[in-house]
Amino acid sequence: MSSRSGIRAAVIALTVLAIAVSTAGCGKTVKGTAHPVGGSGSTTINTNFDKLLRECDAVAVDQIGAAVGDGAFPEASFYGAVCMWDVDGAPGGNAMVTLNWYEEGSLNNEKSNNDKLGYNTENITVQGRRGLKTTRPNDPDSCGVSAGAADTGIIGWWINYHPGGHPDPCAGAQKLVELTLNLAR
Repeated sequence: MSSRSGIRAAVIALTVLAIAVSTAGCGKTVKGTAHPVGGSGSTTINTNFDKLLRECDAVAVDQIGAAVGDGAFPEASFYGAVCMWDVDGAPGGNAMVTLNWYEEGSLNNEKSNNDKLGYNTENITVQGRRGLKTTRPNDPDSCGVSAGAADTGIIGWWINYHPGGHPDPCAGAQKLVELTLNLAR
């Protein structure tokens, strides 16, 4: 027997053994009806995947509008890794509001990234939690505030106004973080 056919025979023998071991416990019948883990027994399955991005609903749109200065109800422009809203009628013009929620993020990592980008970062406290207030140099029209989430990770809100007369973007971003932390408790 050549070494090639010996290797082939060994592979076949191991494959047969693996199949036998993996199917050894498959001969038992369990009575009842199978349901998904955590399921209620309903036979209706939601295939719309409409609950995947519930973090985008952490703060109601009217609260987002109020945080930017009583802007009209925001219209979502993107849901994905971050959530974004365009707010029409904000004081001084329109605004863009962004939520990020990093389940594995840390404020130290945010600070490090802000430093690499040349942003100004200030340590703050939001509802007794460590937070960061972040601004871009020479950009008084935008600001971000991040804080540690309830269990793990971080949340952050950015407000970007069009240049002109508008409320303090940092105050609005901090208000949105406070609202989110209230819901996360």
